[in-house]
Amino acid sequence: MARIAGVDLPRDKRVEVALTYIYGVGLTRAKTILTKSGVNPDVRVKDLDDGDVQKLRSALEAFTIEGDLRRQEGMALKRLQDIGCLRGRRHRMSLPVRGQRTRTNARTRRGSRKTVAGKKK
Repeated sequence: MARIAGVDLPRDKRVEVALTYIYGVGLTRAKTILTKSGVNPDVRVKDLDDGDVQKLRSALEAFTIEGDLRRQEGMALKRLQDIGCLRGRRHRMSLPVRGQRTRTNARTRRGSRKTVAGKKK
């Protein structure tokens, strides 16, 4: 099992897809890493030898991934919240940040519905 950047890559997947299990690496960046390191994207992770894994690790050092990237994103959100801008307040209140409507939609951000009983007369 190949372990790169603190992540165990799935053994039976192609290297191109397996690299996307690393936080901060999508399919486009995985292809870039593979061309830079010279590793065949069609080979399975279980068939990689130690030299290929080492090449992938060295190619990944050029990018911000995993813990460093999570920390950067968290600091950016914390900065927005600290200065009290609209985006920061919306993040703090768990509401949509980019101007979407909230009267009917935004279930993912706001959570499940809470039914309110009818008002007695």
